[in-house]
Amino acid sequence: MNVISTGSTAAAPAATPPATGVATESVGLGPSAKSIAICDTQPVTTEGVRNLLRGITDLKFLTAPESLAQATEVVRKQSPDVLILDKGFGIQAVLDWLGEVQAANGTPSKTGIVVWGVSVTEAEALRFLQAGARGILRKSAGVQAVVACLRTVAGGRTWMEDCVFRDSTRADRYPHSELTAREQQVLELVEQGFKNKEIATELGIRPGTVKIHLKHIFEKTGVRGRYGLALNGLRDRGLVSVPA
Repeated sequence: MNVISTGSTAAAPAATPPATGVATESVGLGPSAKSIAICDTQPVTTEGVRNLLRGITDLKFLTAPESLAQATEVVRKQSPDVLILDKGFGIQAVLDWLGEVQAANGTPSKTGIVVWGVSVTEAEALRFLQAGARGILRKSAGVQAVVACLRTVAGGRTWMEDCVFRDSTRADRYPHSELTAREQQVLELVEQGFKNKEIATELGIRPGTVKIHLKHIFEKTGVRGRYGLALNGLRDRGLVSVPA
């Protein structure tokens, strides 16, 4: 996962011939425009994204694979800057696909993957990010949010819609500095994806003691749920950009 950074926009590589059976579109934009592909279960949604990008000068619609298999070919042969992937293909199918793409040729894909869906829970968002996605978005997001997400991910950074944090808003009056040393250790392991039993083993304490520490952490940070803690940890370290 890439740390948020700023800088000039690099020129996108020249497109290679599209995969068979995948609709493509050539837009008369400059070479610096970032290429966007979308793999969605609903053709009308794909058309909506295509129309949206017609009015954005620094983003261009590239292609619309209709299946995960076609999406794999697009990523490997055309390397779009961003590929929007529908959660509607199934959570496990999307996670498996992300793992397959990231493992291709032993190097991470240059394409930034944005996973979106009608709804996305904290647990799902965390799993997608850990699997290699660089953007998390709802299909009901506004135009500005969609464009901001695409620009951020195309720039090599990670972006998540603020609503994903609806259950994990941390109160500013409870900074991490108020946590005890042991609570800090538990928090760091939670952020790394450790389960309670694994945390207990790692720290040499009882699982019940881990639950007590988590209760105190939730109270002090104002965050509800371990997935919220993990997502906030990513945000606090600058690994995920969240709109204000």
